[in-house]
Amino acid sequence: MIAVILNFVRELADFFAANFDPWRDSVDILLVTAGIYWLLLLIRGTRAVQILVGLVVLIALSLASELFQFVTTKLILENFLGSAVLIIIVLFQHDIRRALARVGRGFFPSVSAQQESQLLEEVVRTAQTLADARVGALMVLERESSLADQIDAGTAVNAELSKELLESIFNPTSPLHDGAVVIQDGRIASAGCILPLTLRTDLPEGVGTRHRAAVGITEETDALVIVVSEETGKIAVVMGGEMIRGLDAPSLRRVLYDIMAGERRDLPEASELGRAVALSDLENSDAHAERSAG
Repeated sequence: MIAVILNFVRELADFFAANFDPWRDSVDILLVTAGIYWLLLLIRGTRAVQILVGLVVLIALSLASELFQFVTTKLILENFLGSAVLIIIVLFQHDIRRALARVGRGFFPSVSAQQESQLLEEVVRTAQTLADARVGALMVLERESSLADQIDAGTAVNAELSKELLESIFNPTSPLHDGAVVIQDGRIASAGCILPLTLRTDLPEGVGTRHRAAVGITEETDALVIVVSEETGKIAVVMGGEMIRGLDAPSLRRVLYDIMAGERRDLPEASELGRAVALSDLENSDAHAERSAG
């Protein structure tokens, strides 16, 4: 085994000595590195990350089988990896096309930054109005990864996003108020959608089906979800399986604009905003306890 490794290292050193050109190959390496980094940015937060990890493991197994002379394993892996690129393109053609179309864009790539700000403002105003009225709501903003495979049922709407339309959809008398509204490219694509529920058991106490659905869809995609609780009248933002609760309109606006500006890629519980919201909730709880005691 040691002789095999030493022979491999010697052959690799001889190859570099005979073929390495400092200027040409350095530029080549930089280009490949930039390409890989760009690809990782495209697939971050999507299901393709899991596929990429699986491919890396298979490649490592293929190299190990060649090193240890596992002939059968090597043959199977080589045949599979030879078609891996084609398989990935077929399985994720929609995600790849959408990701390429959204490079460097925000939530709604088909609109300008000013229009995007106006659309987000409509979402914030809607969430605040519904929260004040204690009306539950679940709004899903599609980003780079498609939601088609994760969403069941739903009624096609394909209408311009507006506060009035969102409020009418989530009106308790509306037949679509129990499901989620999916917002794609700045438009309300569908309503009454059923989202997958998370299986996590470590969620905070008091979260209901809406919050579990919000966490579930963000565990599988890079979507951003806004939840309005009808029990507490509070707003929550969920992304990447993480949740910030207890938001009002100003703090919700800050979260959305921070993400849109690229300053926030996830929502960790330890974030400054998360600590501020938690502190605010704690102070409110203490004040309520003091009033009750008084």
